[in-house]
Amino acid sequence: MSTNPEQAVSYVLNKYVSIYMHKDFLTLNQNTQTREAARMLRHYETDDVIVTDENNNPIGMVTDDDILSKVSDASVFAENTILKDIMSAPVITINEKATLQDALHKMRDAHIRKLPVLSKKNEVVGMIFQTTIANAIRDATATNPRHLSPPIKAVLGNLGFVLQFAGVLLLVPAIVATILEDPIIATGIYLTTVLLLVTGFFLNSYGEKTALNLQQASILVFSSLFLLILFGTVPYLYIQPDGVTGIESFANSFFSSAAGFTTGGISLYDEPENLSQSFTFYRSFTQLVGGMSFIYLVITAFYPESKLRSMRGFISGRTLHMKELFSTITIIFAVYIVIVAVLLYFFGERDILDNFSLAMSTLATGGFVPSSTMLDNLLWQEEVVLMGAMILGALPFTFHYAFVRKKFLSPKLGKEVLIYFAVLGSATILFITISDLEPLQSAFYSVSASTTAGLQMDSLAGLNGGAHAILIILMLIGGCGFSTAGGLKIFRIMHLKDCKAFFSKKRRAGLSSTAKKDLTATLIIIALLPIIAAVTGVHLAHTEEVSYQRAFFEAVGVITTGGLSAGVIDMDTDPSTKIILSFLMIFGRLEIIALVYIFVPKLS
Repeated sequence: MSTNPEQAVSYVLNKYVSIYMHKDFLTLNQNTQTREAARMLRHYETDDVIVTDENNNPIGMVTDDDILSKVSDASVFAENTILKDIMSAPVITINEKATLQDALHKMRDAHIRKLPVLSKKNEVVGMIFQTTIANAIRDATATNPRHLSPPIKAVLGNLGFVLQFAGVLLLVPAIVATILEDPIIATGIYLTTVLLLVTGFFLNSYGEKTALNLQQASILVFSSLFLLILFGTVPYLYIQPDGVTGIESFANSFFSSAAGFTTGGISLYDEPENLSQSFTFYRSFTQLVGGMSFIYLVITAFYPESKLRSMRGFISGRTLHMKELFSTITIIFAVYIVIVAVLLYFFGERDILDNFSLAMSTLATGGFVPSSTMLDNLLWQEEVVLMGAMILGALPFTFHYAFVRKKFLSPKLGKEVLIYFAVLGSATILFITISDLEPLQSAFYSVSASTTAGLQMDSLAGLNGGAHAILIILMLIGGCGFSTAGGLKIFRIMHLKDCKAFFSKKRRAGLSSTAKKDLTATLIIIALLPIIAAVTGVHLAHTEEVSYQRAFFEAVGVITTGGLSAGVIDMDTDPSTKIILSFLMIFGRLEIIALVYIFVPKLS
């Protein structure tokens, strides 16, 4: 017997019905004569017929019992009776991507023992039987213990697919480096690509791609981001300054890779863009992958909708048409990148490849540090273009999706978007008043903080306490849910309106269990983010020997993936500190919620 029967049963019930469905089934048109249907049942040795309409969509079921009970004299009346007259309707079906558990629930509620399985085109592709599910459960609990438990195999299978997909994506900067004849950077990126593809293949051989529960999906998201960052350190190892080796070299590379894939944007390198254009492109591309692909990963991992309800901290909006959403958003952001790059070239006449790198980093809210030569001597037109791009990155993906779905008519602004603009506008006016910076520059930094893009031209260490406080609050709040921005997200701030009911015994009883779990997760995240930043600030102030104000500002930039810097973290920072800060950027990109679901399974 299995050492953990409950775990084995849960694993089986989370598999798709398409894996266990019977593909031998009989479908007949509703106008088929009953006599012909009876002959077909005998010929194919089955006891039921799925009745379809003229478009081949299922509309009913007919069993051999129906024929016997509803046609009194088959030799006389069956000639004039058609299946439409005796079928049971409407027919209860299930989607091929539903789980066995979903199938059992439907069978139980409808008091039936079988379900036709439909494809996305609403065509019958199989039949799932209650006895088949029962046999699968029995086999799972009766098999000998395996080296890897079913949940681990499920996580490994999905993780392998994610890493292989990421490996294919990173071929883009590798090809760019090859075209630019930059063998050092090209070698590092190709090696990263090979590591991702080989590791993905290895994990697929030991795992099994199947449905995940919320805790397993959280493990998948964390593992994917960590391995992407780990393998992404390779190109950085090739560009270490002379004399930097060993653990210090790894810490620098791991930190820089984390700043890219988490869209943290902090860099340890002076004028990193001077290293090479291909490196700049790779760095910006990792920010795009970390910004957009991470959202795709979250959506995919926490699909279907029943699980997405628990992930509303990541997502806002109700658009869950997976392929349509993914393809539309990908095209929209590709268009955004082209437009921003062209505008930057038109106004600034910079190198077109650098313009594309800057456009990707900005729309992914990835950011650049003060030493970035790309942001030197920006014209006011370029600053306006970059502010617009940062805001686009901080808006929900569903906002962009709705914009296209409405044929480019102005979409109705959601409450979350309106609140975001209200917060940004108010903070910008206040920051302009007290920062002692020029109005346009003040607005630029306010947008950079609010979108957690981290774009900045100069060090912000010299700002007064009030100006620092505004930027810190903006970074902590962050952008909208289901966007490339970091921070707590406006969604969670809106969620606080239910806290009064949550802490009231009388009103708490009226909240659903899901609402209670959501509020608990929200309160945990809202509490943890500033606490982690405060503790990290204490450590940085002590180790870097700077004021706590500067250290706390830097810590908030790390945990929110905001990227705005007060010049505290640099090459001389202790290697262990840099590795710890790298993990804090990962936690910030996960918005801590994935960790909550991993270690507090009751909330999932």
